[in-house]
Amino acid sequence: MKRILLAEDEEILRMLVTDTLEDEDYEVDEAEDGQQALELASRNHYDLIILDYMMPMLTGLEVIEAIRTKLNNKSVKILMLSAKSQSYEQEKIIQAGADYFMAKPFSPLQLLEKVKGIVNEY
Repeated sequence: MKRILLAEDEEILRMLVTDTLEDEDYEVDEAEDGQQALELASRNHYDLIILDYMMPMLTGLEVIEAIRTKLNNKSVKILMLSAKSQSYEQEKIIQAGADYFMAKPFSPLQLLEKVKGIVNEY
């Protein structure tokens, strides 16, 4: 079973995404802010980390930077979710170390297809 960390501060969206992924037999750990996401990432192995860009405590970019440098985890796949979909924002997200980007709003089925494509790559 593939294990995913979902960091999203909007509770309803977090619940919707978790339910969608768990219905497809993914194991999902939830974080409601960037600090909690970083703590979970430091303690557990994940096949994919899905991060919201704008979160309390630490932003998605700060979490990525910490995962890639402080935790020295260059192999975990990271998908950033953001309403900031301008090309320069996407470039900043990829330069920070995210592997994938998905613009908000999105449908749960769009996200599910993206997740399936990512976790089946390796």
